[in-house]
Amino acid sequence: MLDNNLSGPVIKGLYIDGQWQAAPSQFDDINPSDGKIWAHIPDAGAVETKRAILAAHRAFPAWSSLRFQERARVMLKIADIWDKRAQDFVNAAQHEGGGSYGKGMFEAGHVSETFRAAAGLCYGSIGEILPSQHGKFSTALRVPTGVVGVISPWNVPGILTSRGFAFAMAIGNTIVLKPSEETPYAGGLFFAEVLDEAGVPNGVFNVITASRGRTPEVGDELIDNPFVKGISFTGSTPVGRRIAAKCGAHLKKCCIELGGKDSLIVLDDADMERATSAASFGAFFHQGQICMSVEKVLVHEKIYEEFLQKFVARAGKIKTGNTAEKSNVNGPLINAKQVARVKSQLDDAVQKGAKIVLGGGINGLFVDPTILTNVTSDMDIWRDETFGPVAVVASFRNDAEAIILNNDTEYGLSCGIISRNEQRALDMSEHLETGMCHINCSSINDETHAPFGGSKASGIGRHGGKWAMETFSETRWITMDRGGRQYPPAF
Repeated sequence: MLDNNLSGPVIKGLYIDGQWQAAPSQFDDINPSDGKIWAHIPDAGAVETKRAILAAHRAFPAWSSLRFQERARVMLKIADIWDKRAQDFVNAAQHEGGGSYGKGMFEAGHVSETFRAAAGLCYGSIGEILPSQHGKFSTALRVPTGVVGVISPWNVPGILTSRGFAFAMAIGNTIVLKPSEETPYAGGLFFAEVLDEAGVPNGVFNVITASRGRTPEVGDELIDNPFVKGISFTGSTPVGRRIAAKCGAHLKKCCIELGGKDSLIVLDDADMERATSAASFGAFFHQGQICMSVEKVLVHEKIYEEFLQKFVARAGKIKTGNTAEKSNVNGPLINAKQVARVKSQLDDAVQKGAKIVLGGGINGLFVDPTILTNVTSDMDIWRDETFGPVAVVASFRNDAEAIILNNDTEYGLSCGIISRNEQRALDMSEHLETGMCHINCSSINDETHAPFGGSKASGIGRHGGKWAMETFSETRWITMDRGGRQYPPAF
């Protein structure tokens, strides 16, 4: 249902303990494509966050004690309701998040599969039987930790929010979600509507929204509150470092997925059609605002000129504009700060000798798909994450040099290798300092049951499937003495 005065939905309030609750004030939710107010969002603070955490803490014993098949049924019901409301999410992803229609549809389908995969996890192993030197029955069990705080980002609010809590919740944890202030509905309150309709027990899932100004106090409460046992965060590396440090000070579990400076390595035996399409999708999908986006295209010198010509031709066909129009694939960046970041890197590169061979135009929040050559390692755009529709194309002489160029960054999230020789690509993959590597595919890849995460400054921990269980559960050793172990005579 739409707000009569705005183009967005009617916002019911914060979602705490199964109830829609008012906040002291509201903030404006802006459509980045046209700059208009899309919705009014509750602006919560530490007081409301404490209330949500307490509700989740109280709900934990009953939810974690629920039979596994009952939790699985809840997750499946969430997936079914999500599918029923998929178009509502797509509309939000377009207008609140500035994403294309196709990107919204991709997200919507992925999210429902995330909940189904989480349901399947309920039927998996939760431990193992260990040998015992004293004849005991010895077990190692995985048990849920308690309340998990989830801080999700704006760029892919459906997928990155659902993966942040679905598996943790399925294994028995309770959730307090704080979505980004840029996508508080698509990444937060819409989930609350779906889970509320699914009949999730009161307190198991809670959503707190906050403006940029109040986000620090909400984040601090989530991390510092002793009832919160783990934090799931997806976002920038500088913020992630601070969150990980605070979690460490509290000896609190965390799963931190951060930025990337990801490469697509195109070897001299690559299929050119596959290579250029992987580069174009990887660099320009959702305006390059994805942690796994291809920011460096490393091309063997033998095919460099041919690749560059065909890559420029392909990327030049991408349409830029308001994503309310389905044919516009390249929409706006999320805000002026992101545009300034991209412009600063482009200006620095051009000043130091880089050449823009495609694009470079900036109109408000819209940045044209841009390709640069002649980039050197002293340029900001080589070292720093761009998070915009910009790709650097550089050549290399051999596989060893390609590996060095890929690893020449503090980040280590994902990468892709395009080659007809799978063994050659596999051999290279062993030396790439990334948490993920995809052969004959873009660096942008995600499957709900697979281990997702990076190395180096790209984060710690893994999302997805059984790896999420390891992140948000504790291991307990439980034994039963059946061997009649005797104590020393002195006792």
